[in-house]
Amino acid sequence: MKSRTLTPIIATTLFAVLAIPVPLAAQHTRYKLIDIDTLGGPAAIGQVDGTGISQFINNPGVVVGGADTSIPDPNAPGCGDCFLVHAFRWQNDVLTDLGALPGVNFSHATSINARGWATGGSFTAGIDPLTGGPTEHAVLWKDGEIIDIGTLLPGVESAGLYVNNGGEGVGFSTVDTTPDPFVFIGLSPFASHTHAFVWKNGVTRDLGTLGGPDSFASGGCNNERIELVAGASFTSSTPNPSGFPTLDPFLWKDGTMIDLGGLGGTFGFAQCANNRGHVIGQSNLAEDVDQHAFLWEQETMKDLGTLGGSFSVAIWLNNAGEAVGGADTTGDESFHATLWRNGQITDLGTLDGDCASRALAINSKSQIIGQSFNCDTNTLRAVLWDKGAIIDLNAAIPPNSSLQLVEPFNINDRGEIVGRGLPAGCDNGDACGHIFLLIPCNHAGAQNCEDSADFTPRTNPASISTSATTQTQRHHTTKEFVAQWRARLSQRYHIHGVRASPRD
Repeated sequence: MKSRTLTPIIATTLFAVLAIPVPLAAQHTRYKLIDIDTLGGPAAIGQVDGTGISQFINNPGVVVGGADTSIPDPNAPGCGDCFLVHAFRWQNDVLTDLGALPGVNFSHATSINARGWATGGSFTAGIDPLTGGPTEHAVLWKDGEIIDIGTLLPGVESAGLYVNNGGEGVGFSTVDTTPDPFVFIGLSPFASHTHAFVWKNGVTRDLGTLGGPDSFASGGCNNERIELVAGASFTSSTPNPSGFPTLDPFLWKDGTMIDLGGLGGTFGFAQCANNRGHVIGQSNLAEDVDQHAFLWEQETMKDLGTLGGSFSVAIWLNNAGEAVGGADTTGDESFHATLWRNGQITDLGTLDGDCASRALAINSKSQIIGQSFNCDTNTLRAVLWDKGAIIDLNAAIPPNSSLQLVEPFNINDRGEIVGRGLPAGCDNGDACGHIFLLIPCNHAGAQNCEDSADFTPRTNPASISTSATTQTQRHHTTKEFVAQWRARLSQRYHIHGVRASPRD
């Protein structure tokens, strides 16, 4: 089966994401933990389209995703522990298998809008002539039915990334069946030339390119506007010394693709846009050695800088213009979670004793979720930054809970958090992880919430706000673990079927 791999840009995003540092605030919030079951198999899948791309929960608290069924995966012969994955929907303790396109096919849901419509992908009975594997089509789940969005013909593959509140599905599709010579950079999981698209009411619109052979849509973050899509596109077909053409971030707005430019290099990518048309992303600096996060607003691209090192990445953007992600610290010694607000960069720090962190999402109340990493024990913990404190989310749920919380995905405006955790005896989320939902105990929907849970928020020293560092010198003192994490995060797409040990 195929497996999506991340682009250098989103890859970069993921690199930076691995280190997690600094605190925000917490009101001694306790949470009700809901361990969302699988569909009969051992595991639930994570963010197949890359960190910060998916929106697995909406503000009403409906959760979507993908999970193993009990059916052996027909596209993984000889793999004894590979099971067919289906998209699911969870609402009010009811778990629904959303199914797949006709046949015994893989499916997964990647995002849900406020209306409860979900998008994602499903394998089909068709075969990609370049790979010999089953073709994937973008799909929409709406009112209990699955709609095949199809492809940009004569292309045979497509993927759905998100659906906005206006009912527009956003994704990308192959446009032919000829080999794409630039597929190696990992911006698309498909082998042929790819274009971004918008689908609505049965009509798919090709968004075109900035002059090159390919364009790639990205995630939505808090963008629920119609006629507004962020992504990246090659600007020509002429390769640079890197081996691929110049790639620029774009904003497609009201029928026009706008080239957002870059920070001096030949590689840039828009991570997402908000409802105000602000865009975050990553761009190489001059000479294509270092890469920094950027914010594009009012037709101007701003270098968001770093924490003194050579690299930064922006992963999520709210409608107030607050961006979160991570950045290298001075001398590239570590990687810390960061908040960018009003031109200032804040080091969010780590849990006490940890060495790195990353921020993954921020809601309208400026609550931030992410991970903190301990170099001595090689462990990750899901954390929340809220009102000046950093909280280990494992300390905010009842003792003896069924899961260890390691990988938060999204936080909605009610403060509900969805992510992936590890049951007892499990050390590999892809092999045996479960999706979790955290509901604040002060919410009406959190019945039987154990307010008496033994919880003391882990509060670190106040976060540090400084003017962003924009130095461009290359540093060579990055810690080994940061390099290893970056290598793992250098892929955008984690397509189901290609598993690391034992199950990718």
